[in-house]
Amino acid sequence: MAGQKTCLVIGAGAGIGGTVGKKFAEEGYHAALCRRSNIDGLTGMVEGLQSSGLSASGHLLNAVDDGALENVIEEVEAIGPIDTVLYNLGAQIGNRSLDDTPLKTFELGWRMACFGLFRVAKVLVPLMIERGHGTILVTSATAAMRGNSGQHSHAAAMAGRRLLCQTLNAEYAAQGLHVVHILVDGAVDAPDTLGKMLGAERFEALREAKGKDKDGLLLPEKMAETYYHLAQQHRSAWTHELDLRAYSDLAWWNHEVHI
Repeated sequence: MAGQKTCLVIGAGAGIGGTVGKKFAEEGYHAALCRRSNIDGLTGMVEGLQSSGLSASGHLLNAVDDGALENVIEEVEAIGPIDTVLYNLGAQIGNRSLDDTPLKTFELGWRMACFGLFRVAKVLVPLMIERGHGTILVTSATAAMRGNSGQHSHAAAMAGRRLLCQTLNAEYAAQGLHVVHILVDGAVDAPDTLGKMLGAERFEALREAKGKDKDGLLLPEKMAETYYHLAQQHRSAWTHELDLRAYSDLAWWNHEVHI
């Protein structure tokens, strides 16, 4: 395993993060999967990959803790050089009015969505630049492009995340660093994220209405193909930002206005 090219997934739940990690493992990477809690779920995910002959490790990580992100990067680098990192931490707290958004809640959204990515970049970018290449894939959301009512914390955090991707590209792309801001513009068929927000009953109703054979929900397995493709792009034709949405959804800039 030592020296094997590695994909570090920060936010490896059963939806986008874990599925992208699996895709990279299937393509010959070591998948280092990090999540904040649910050690049983993390262990099961890692053991599932290993039982298929794939290379994977699991790491518990609370990204807002001092030194936690920095330590996990050092730990994973000892397994193999991090060629690709997926920063997949969300900061969605649901719609909350200004009065119902405490200062700590607003700050936590920024720490997870924006400051955490900055901390990862501070440690990992110099290593990637020294090696002459590296990819940072950043999952984002519609809120990065448009601030809606009740989205004060989420929109501010995601917009900061998007512009941080731009500044990193502006400073380091010419040195081999490829940063991609991936705008997930729609509902993802992920029971441990959207499912938890909606609750089991509402989530299943949404699946019945839009998902399954209707393909109206973003499928993590299909999204993972795009994430992997982005990490393999030739530097003469890099993508720095793209949108992902189901075919039946209107794009974020073209939503109907109901009066």
